[in-house]
Amino acid sequence: MLEIADAMVKGMMVKGMMVKGMMVKGMLVKGMLCGFALLVSAIPGVVFSQEYFENSNILLPQGTVQYTSALQTLAADKGRESDPGPERLGDPDSGTVTDPNVKAALAGVKAASTQKWTGRVHFDFWGYPTTDEGANIAERGDAATRPQDHWSFRRLRFGPAGDLGENMNYKIEMEFAAPNKMAFKDAYLGWKNIPVLQTVQLGNQKRPYGLDHLNSSRYNVYTERPYIVEAFNQDARRFGLLSYGISEDQAWNWRGGVFLMEDVATTGKYKAVDGAGDDYQHHQAELASRIANTFVWEDGGRTYAHWALSGSIADPDDSGTEEARFYTRPEARTQKRWLNTGKILGAEDYMLFGAEMAFNMGALSIVGEYQSVNMTRNNGLSDLTFDGGYIYVAYWLTGEYTPWSRKSGTLGRTLPITPWDPANGLFTGAWQVSVRYSTADFTDGIGDSAIYGGEGNSISAVVNWWWNARARVQFSYMHGAIADSKVVEGVYDAQATAHDDDYSIIGVRWMVDF
Repeated sequence: MLEIADAMVKGMMVKGMMVKGMMVKGMLVKGMLCGFALLVSAIPGVVFSQEYFENSNILLPQGTVQYTSALQTLAADKGRESDPGPERLGDPDSGTVTDPNVKAALAGVKAASTQKWTGRVHFDFWGYPTTDEGANIAERGDAATRPQDHWSFRRLRFGPAGDLGENMNYKIEMEFAAPNKMAFKDAYLGWKNIPVLQTVQLGNQKRPYGLDHLNSSRYNVYTERPYIVEAFNQDARRFGLLSYGISEDQAWNWRGGVFLMEDVATTGKYKAVDGAGDDYQHHQAELASRIANTFVWEDGGRTYAHWALSGSIADPDDSGTEEARFYTRPEARTQKRWLNTGKILGAEDYMLFGAEMAFNMGALSIVGEYQSVNMTRNNGLSDLTFDGGYIYVAYWLTGEYTPWSRKSGTLGRTLPITPWDPANGLFTGAWQVSVRYSTADFTDGIGDSAIYGGEGNSISAVVNWWWNARARVQFSYMHGAIADSKVVEGVYDAQATAHDDDYSIIGVRWMVDF
């Protein structure tokens, strides 16, 4: 009887799922909605209200496949009644299995949920030793008033993550850095071990482009991300359906999905844009993907080389919405954004392309990216191209190296050889230095339809002092220049006179994660 039960339970646990390809016509709104429906219908056992217990007290709700299978198993045992009744299986409402044969058959089933709470605290100081009139206009709207030095929480995050049984997971992380405008960051459900697709996630999550954005802020070398990465992937996360996987040898990893373009982190809801007709609404969707390859992996991960390509096809509304705007700060946490295209009218669609590389040999790292956006506009407005990139060189003075995750194609957590210990010296720990050059061009177009979002160039230097694997302080200095900009107090003003900016900024960040 136990052999029969074991076979039935194993058969019950093997569930195939095929998600038929989504046909995306035009800019894929129908495909996105169809994809949501297919995924939810194709993944059995997704019961969001289900409770989970340890294996000794497994919940078997009436009406489920597991409950029916257990009934059949007991009925097959000679001398037993055809309907064992709830007293044999246990009370479905209490979630307790009392029959020893059923408990033995289900002994290998992982039904418990897990929970791990994590958080991070990043606290900043920013100062402006020198800024010219253009930079003052971009930040304060007044050529004679320079930016204000300030102290602030950059990140203050906290939330749980874990597994839901054998093949599901979840993550919910809230941002409390601005108490009057709390937001959620990652907020998704995941399904694992799916044929072909491997892992699928539904919810608010990072879009798959921009190495520096896919890297966790806990591990990034620089205090703030480069112009182009921040501008093309503003706030990184969107609500969407994402699949990702890795090859057996972990040399390749890939991810791709469909996303809604509006950022819903502070509202929790997405509203379609009203179209020209009463029966038409525009959902502003985006397809995005990335494929990455770690083609060198030696010395236990101390030497590696990586490349990746990414891209997206996006369908913003042509009425001039937030989703057709690219803007960013000067690689420092200023109050305003100094590079800004404004909300672009007539945006029919755009395509993003990205290429990235990373090379590491012991203490030395070299990392770079290039990204471009090509936007098609209607109503006779000129098409636009914005692009840029960065490259940095980093070196560990104390002999460490920068870890790499082949599964995700991103940086990992540094482990100091000698953690900070005042008994051994006030400046013990791990020390890293780096220099970065960054450029971006958000000025393009012809005649009256031209956009003067600014052309930025910046050189930055950073010193990272790691006290231990979860705590460090960053010292940053950057000097930059912005040309052909019509940004006034962080807002694009097409009627303004284009100005040039020159600035120097210093920053210090204290950061821990747990």
